[in-house]
Amino acid sequence: MSQASTARVLTEAFGPTEGAALRLKQAALVVAGIALLAVCAKIKLPVPGSPVAVGMGTFAVLGIGAAYGAKLGLTTIMGYMLIGLLGFDIFQSSTAELNGVDYMMGSTGGYLLGYVLATVLLGALAQRGWDRSVLWMALAMLLGNILLYIPGLGWLGMLYGWDKPILEWGLTPFIIGDLLKLALAALILPAAWKLIGRARG
Repeated sequence: MSQASTARVLTEAFGPTEGAALRLKQAALVVAGIALLAVCAKIKLPVPGSPVAVGMGTFAVLGIGAAYGAKLGLTTIMGYMLIGLLGFDIFQSSTAELNGVDYMMGSTGGYLLGYVLATVLLGALAQRGWDRSVLWMALAMLLGNILLYIPGLGWLGMLYGWDKPILEWGLTPFIIGDLLKLALAALILPAAWKLIGRARG
């Protein structure tokens, strides 16, 4: 694993690397990333033994952070948040009736902040080469999930009171799904780097 802070992230390993062509590529990546986030937010897969279906939104958030890097990842997640703020139904539990500011200030508001923080963290770690090793990528995903849950649980506690079962509401039902997504991302990103290496070889 490279420890250099200037290591390339996945999206920098292909396509233009400078000038107007690079800006066009980055703009296309932002649009594609926002679309991916919106689609994955609505995907829920049942998990045997878990009372809560696995939402793929966090997988997309952390994956985009790792693949895009901190700066482009932040631009993408903020674009996604802005579209949601304008009232579009693009969040995991938003609806035509509950969206925009009302949704973002509700029980999931802390997790949305966690999305932004985790995206930047995954991007920064990928820029140090953590996305090229299964073990390091798994650790990066774990750290990203922790950073996501800290404001999420904190916001729940502030909204409903710390005497409520905050962990039972906002953490424990999602552990199995998060472990599955962690394992999936830990396999996909390093595999993508290997494919790029073979294509160039």
